[in-house]
Amino acid sequence: MGNNYHEIGLKVGLEIHQQLDTKHKLFCNCPTELTEQPNIEFNRMLRPTQSELGQVDQAALFEFKKGKTIEYDASIDTSCLVEMDEEPPHNLNEEAIDIALTTSILMNSKPVDEIHVMRKIVIDGSNTTGFQRTCVISLGGSIGKDKKISIQHVSVEEDAARKTAELKGKSNYRIDRLGIPLIEIATAPQIETPEEAETVALEIGKLLRATRKVRRGLGTIRQDLNISTKKGALIEVKGVQKLELISEIVDGEASRQISLLEIKKELENRNIKKDGIKENIHDVSNLFTQTGSKVISSSIEKGGVALAILLPGFGGLLGKQLQKGIRLGTEMAHRAMYWGGVGGIFHTDELPNYGISEQDVDLLREKVSASEKDAVVLVADSKRKAQDALKAVIERAKECLDGVPEETRAANEDGTSRYMRPRPGAARMYPETDVPPLIVAEEKLSKLHMTLPPMPEKLTVELMERHKINKKLSEQLVDSDYLKLFEVISKDTEIPASFIATILTEVIKSLSREGIQVENINDDKIIEVFQAVNSNLTAKEAVTDLLKWVAENPEGDVNKAIDQLGLKMISQSELRDRISSIIDKNKNLLEDPRSATGKLMKIIMADVRGKVEAKKVVQLINEEIDKRAK
Repeated sequence: MGNNYHEIGLKVGLEIHQQLDTKHKLFCNCPTELTEQPNIEFNRMLRPTQSELGQVDQAALFEFKKGKTIEYDASIDTSCLVEMDEEPPHNLNEEAIDIALTTSILMNSKPVDEIHVMRKIVIDGSNTTGFQRTCVISLGGSIGKDKKISIQHVSVEEDAARKTAELKGKSNYRIDRLGIPLIEIATAPQIETPEEAETVALEIGKLLRATRKVRRGLGTIRQDLNISTKKGALIEVKGVQKLELISEIVDGEASRQISLLEIKKELENRNIKKDGIKENIHDVSNLFTQTGSKVISSSIEKGGVALAILLPGFGGLLGKQLQKGIRLGTEMAHRAMYWGGVGGIFHTDELPNYGISEQDVDLLREKVSASEKDAVVLVADSKRKAQDALKAVIERAKECLDGVPEETRAANEDGTSRYMRPRPGAARMYPETDVPPLIVAEEKLSKLHMTLPPMPEKLTVELMERHKINKKLSEQLVDSDYLKLFEVISKDTEIPASFIATILTEVIKSLSREGIQVENINDDKIIEVFQAVNSNLTAKEAVTDLLKWVAENPEGDVNKAIDQLGLKMISQSELRDRISSIIDKNKNLLEDPRSATGKLMKIIMADVRGKVEAKKVVQLINEEIDKRAK
């Protein structure tokens, strides 16, 4: 990360969204569980509505223009008529409100006198109503130790449905997640480096986990980032699910804005004006009747066309990298894909390539009267899609003369981001008329003040004292998603707390780095694994292998895994017989008593690893060596 963040005036604000661990959803009594066995289906088409002032939100209009059908599925076990928008919402879930108020108090955020539910227009299909219900719980406050970062607000809102498929003209969503309570914590844009953004997110996460009232696992937490630079613009990057990606995304957006400002300056040096970028779309299909490009030939064979536009003065700029692996041409392609629904674009900064020959490029340049300083963009698809795509490219090219266009972007798993939609405006929010306001009584606040959970630093000390674990493990537990589970397993088994903590923090993290899908391992399965150890069905050394098996077989039975993997605990008499047999075969090792135990241990553990505790093996080896020495 080599950017000078102070010089470019980097400012970052966080919006942390975390699912709350409540007994039921925010506006109904359905459980906060997911299902993989839906038994209900229904379809919807969503439309934007006007705000109280008669305005239409541009982001909502953008989604509407896609003309998609939304297909929903649900299970009667996890959803009801409220999620289907066939019944008005029930009153607010006060358990969720109490958790949010507790979090607010921990951050010195001032609770509001009355909680009013608002509707926020969202018509990408993730809400059956066409809006998300949200309510402000508190205002102000701060987070952080050395540097205080202001909290703008703490809110509670309903989570969205989860997308299960995306097909042409249709999106599929499952509504089991719809309505699960989310807490949203928004900071002021006072964060000044990528590392600081990650640190603040970690601090907020610690505080939320300290309440022991938040859900864990992939999809239960999401970070949205508001990123700006001094000469750039405000960009919202949505959907960062992994904490370690925050610094990468912030740095990537800073690099992107620097590069876009450099492109703006270069275009000015080349004397390019907005009015010089014309919407002259050329049909160049006849140039590609014998092309080697399968994309173009396939489109023309299906009755489509190849269309091209001239971008004067853009030669060499479409290939300029903005962030890791993403160039200006890539950004134009993303716009074309979203607004036109095409698969992508070709441009002359990357040609000849993709089956398009140098002769094809020369003919294309000649057709649109392009000089070497110009760029040409080519799209092959149906005529309407190709035209809409090129209009989006032209619009994006004009925005290059402004520098950085304000927009909402989606986070990618590699730490980059891509165009998602235009920035929403104030017209997307209006009051919810079906849910009455909730008064925040002083009596409630007093009660919550008296039952506040310990802050992360105090909790670390408490864990050390109560469970006799070291500071490092205690801090890792507080930082992890497994604190609540650790308490449960420690209470219900006689397994040493340090071993449980090591598995839940260091081992699970290590498995994740190996590419093991640890998010597939639910709490019940982890508890089953530890119970198997506690019941002497298997050894502590088998836990890692069992967790790997469960990750690959999330519906599988742990007892079955023990049998399949050959990890059933062997008896002490059988172990003694094996050790005696191995020593008989390796008597030469007894000649040096100082190294005998270690060398025999290595041989024997290769035979019994996961079937017995290592300390028991050491004990029996030493007993056998002593017996033979006599």
